[in-house]
Amino acid sequence: MKVDLFDFVLPEENIALRPARPRDAARMLLVKGQRMEDRSVRDLPDLLRRGDVLVFNDTKVIPAQLEGRRGEASIGATLHKRHDLRAWWAFVRNARRVRVGDTVQFGGGVEAVCEEKSSDGALLLRFGGEEPVELLLTRAGTMPLPPYIASKRPIDEADAQDYQTMFAAREGAVAAPTASLHFTSRLLAALDVAGIARETLTLHVGAGTFLPVKAEDTAEHRMHAEWGQIDAATADRLNAARAAGGRIIAVGTTVLRLLESAAGEDGAIRPFEGDTAIFITPGYRWKAVGGLMTNFHLPKSTLFMLVSALMGLDTMQRAYGHAIASGYRFYSYGDSSLLLPQG
Repeated sequence: MKVDLFDFVLPEENIALRPARPRDAARMLLVKGQRMEDRSVRDLPDLLRRGDVLVFNDTKVIPAQLEGRRGEASIGATLHKRHDLRAWWAFVRNARRVRVGDTVQFGGGVEAVCEEKSSDGALLLRFGGEEPVELLLTRAGTMPLPPYIASKRPIDEADAQDYQTMFAAREGAVAAPTASLHFTSRLLAALDVAGIARETLTLHVGAGTFLPVKAEDTAEHRMHAEWGQIDAATADRLNAARAAGGRIIAVGTTVLRLLESAAGEDGAIRPFEGDTAIFITPGYRWKAVGGLMTNFHLPKSTLFMLVSALMGLDTMQRAYGHAIASGYRFYSYGDSSLLLPQG
């Protein structure tokens, strides 16, 4: 499909620079089949059915934005995918000034050697010393806010909490699974009363999620890979819930992509551990997921293509047009949507 089909005009004032407070006070656009309705995140227990399962991503964002020097050159690095315990692939500003074998000094006694350059321009950085890399990053790194926020205001102390979900447990993400930012203890308690179950899986979100689609046709786009894991017990519970008539509702596109990667043609979810580079566009045959809670995405992005595959391109263009006209807040700190294809 032509990438231009997924374009729309988003006014700057619709881009959220701070989250709603409290988190569950955000607005939520319900898209149920062809019908749309303006609701609130707090209405979620009333919009799902007893026996449905919300699936969350328990990845934890690390301070993966680094500023350093290689000689006289200023170097900026955004870690995006772990290679091993001491090495990460990174998107690097001024990468042409770094050759294989060069050392980049990031301050605070943190340094890394460039071991390799990939065809997409990323560098493999191996961190020195014996301290865990995660500890080094707390000294030298900052929270990697998306470019559409970081370009409009400085990162501050509030972002350390605002850009982390309440489910964050396993360190490794360089971007938050932002659909989960809307949840609070109060909302989880209400979901429990309503008989809505919840499960967690892990997908370490990479900075590649923000890369623009440069191809003119979706068939020419190369999707970035991210590491994920679903254990056997979680897969069994999800399959049992579906067998009993419950819907699997992915909280965020990261969860949806991992569930669909782990599902067989029969719809059963298998245990999974490894990389996924699944690219979902209209025409995709759905296997396991029965709905999606997600924020509003960028024009011509792989994520807008994904929601269009779930609900139909015409429906999502109409939904986004309504959201823009109604003042919904877009992107990572923005409002939410609940997409239920079966109505």
